[in-house]
Amino acid sequence: MAYTIKLGMFGAWRGSNYIDLIAAEDEDVIKIVAVCDKQAKKLDDVKGLKDAKLFSDFDEFLNYGKSVGMNAVFLANYFHQHAPYAIKCMEAGMDVVSECTSASTLKECVELVRCVERTGRKYMIAENYPFMTLNLEMKRIADGGTLGTFLYAEGEYNHSGTLETMHYLTPFKYHWRAWMPRTYYVTHAMGPLMYMTNSMPKYVSARAAHSDRLEKVRDFRPNDDGMARMFCEMDNGMTASFTGCTAMASDYSRYRLVGDLGSVEQSGYTGDKVRLFYEDYTLPEGVTEEVQYIEPDLSYWGEKAEKALSAGHGGGDYWIVQNMIDYFANGVTPFFDVYKGVAMSATAILGWRSCLNHGENFKIPDFTKEEDRAAVEHDDLTPFPDENGEGATLPPSTMYGKYDN
Repeated sequence: MAYTIKLGMFGAWRGSNYIDLIAAEDEDVIKIVAVCDKQAKKLDDVKGLKDAKLFSDFDEFLNYGKSVGMNAVFLANYFHQHAPYAIKCMEAGMDVVSECTSASTLKECVELVRCVERTGRKYMIAENYPFMTLNLEMKRIADGGTLGTFLYAEGEYNHSGTLETMHYLTPFKYHWRAWMPRTYYVTHAMGPLMYMTNSMPKYVSARAAHSDRLEKVRDFRPNDDGMARMFCEMDNGMTASFTGCTAMASDYSRYRLVGDLGSVEQSGYTGDKVRLFYEDYTLPEGVTEEVQYIEPDLSYWGEKAEKALSAGHGGGDYWIVQNMIDYFANGVTPFFDVYKGVAMSATAILGWRSCLNHGENFKIPDFTKEEDRAAVEHDDLTPFPDENGEGATLPPSTMYGKYDN
């Protein structure tokens, strides 16, 4: 008997991109049965969704889901609050997709992994940037082996904006965007590099740079660093360098892979193509040009590739839905499982401590090993205050002082 994914969406604002994509799929494969957002007015945008009940209370949403056979939840709620809700859903017998980040503390990383193992539920990260069309082309080239041994990978995620935009995206004093250090939103820059090179981080060192422009809006956004860059030793031996979410005056996100035989990169400068480079003495057999600008051949990814082009984030949102269907309905394990999810979260968390300690090197726990988990299971240091402004134990900006571990 075919398996139907009966999905609940938690977070109507960010979730709206995915709601439209999911609604276009075959209802016998996947359908949304409930939507929840704590801000009831956000639910106005999804009132036309067929047969889905709307909630502003998460527990009511979850209890209703149990009564109608909801078997999966897509978490698109606040950035730093995914892990507790993921655990609630899995303990209720539901699979989970977590949008962008897994956890905001090392303690949550441990609790999340243990919950997945204890419950046997499926869990994946909805990290969409690796599945942008140009990044998929870079992945295809990397898998071909013509770049040789990977030496270096670079990722940069830029998300600047006007002061008006910052106000709009920070609707109240203790909103997570106001307190998020620059290393924390790491998945869009780091995730593509991991995916392209099939690698995991082992150690992280990082630095942040203060922004005078952002200091002017400190009254509602205390995280006034403009950029943080992390340097990781990866388990395949290469070095990876990447940002968190930057507020730089830079126009594009960028990615680059460098091997000992060749390199490939994409950015705004290459438009809808990737730039592939070989030395004249490392040209692969049958290749005559040292520099090539390659437009992705959509046929490589099958008939779905054309559909992806009309989806958000360069096609990445579409492939997240397809990965979710393949995983939950057909058992095809995605690349970004719980272990890769918490590895990215831990890189962000420890990267910030490195920034606060002048670039100190930190070992990233191997969350497949219980001894590594036990070492950090009580580590709940966080820069995020609760809705009352309490609970933060780390500064959101390097201008606020240093942390001594």
